[in-house]
Amino acid sequence: MSIPNGPFIHPLSDVQTSNIGEGTRVWQFVVILRGARIGDHCNICSHCLIESDVVVGNRVTVKSGVQLWNGVELEDEVFVGPNVTFTNDRHPRSGNNNFTLGRTVVERGASIGGGATILPGLRIGAGSMVGAGAVVTRDVPPGATVVGNPARVAQEFSE
Repeated sequence: MSIPNGPFIHPLSDVQTSNIGEGTRVWQFVVILRGARIGDHCNICSHCLIESDVVVGNRVTVKSGVQLWNGVELEDEVFVGPNVTFTNDRHPRSGNNNFTLGRTVVERGASIGGGATILPGLRIGAGSMVGAGAVVTRDVPPGATVVGNPARVAQEFSE
């Protein structure tokens, strides 16, 4: 479905929110739950899930196979590579609905490489780069590049 100057929503997606910005593209087999907020000019690729307590800024790319669980916020101009795994519970147990929600913020202009895993309650700094396959267990400083398991700073950039 396409609305003039509105978002493009592929007919094979399941979009339950009306909070999707102008020029955003939502591709096939995407599920976006009621309450999620997606900004302008985003690209949400196929086979993604976005829960209700998620905020996606403007000009964000979310590649295929990504799940954005409650508590995840992607600021403007973030790139999330294919099959990145976000988590929101540090001590998951089946059927536990009383867990402490870990809020994760990916700051403006950060990029996360394909297959990376992001533990809950972290802040990925502005302009930083998370290498493909990295397992992020602590905050990432702005402008840093982190790689490995657990992810460690490989290079820092000064502005």
